[in-house]
Amino acid sequence: MRDEPGTPVAPAGSPAGATGPRPEPLRFFGTTWLHHDRGYTPRRIAVSAGSLAAAAVSCLVLRIAYQGLRLAAVGSFVTLLMVVMFAICSALAFRHTWDGFTRRPDPDRQASLRGLLAVGFVGSLLAYFFRSLTEAPGEKLHREEYDTARAQYENRTTRRSGNPSKKRRA
Repeated sequence: MRDEPGTPVAPAGSPAGATGPRPEPLRFFGTTWLHHDRGYTPRRIAVSAGSLAAAAVSCLVLRIAYQGLRLAAVGSFVTLLMVVMFAICSALAFRHTWDGFTRRPDPDRQASLRGLLAVGFVGSLLAYFFRSLTEAPGEKLHREEYDTARAQYENRTTRRSGNPSKKRRA
């Protein structure tokens, strides 16, 4: 059974009996982003290289599609339309993916942009590449949420500590 993030469970590497919010795992990184341990740096290097390689292969596939249009002799307008469509969709997908690393996306907007993100997959891959050069993609957002949850948990536990029946009455 998987606990939801923020529920009181013992985080990995914590002393026995410790409770508190648990860090949310990131794709490819798990919870190594929290303390940058257990292979965090090699994973970041692998994710950077993998996303750049996937973007390069994607561009190769798009080039083959472009050559197919040229061979079919569909005309310069259709060819230009395809190139402009992929450029715009890639730019929008880059921006949307980049923003998703710093704040939670709206699920309704995410669903409505699914087609655009599929067409602009090169932009999403490039955003993933550039973000993984500095941190695990989404690490900043998850760290802020975890720190907030941890602070709230600490406030709740310190307020309730002690036996209320032994409190001195003034």
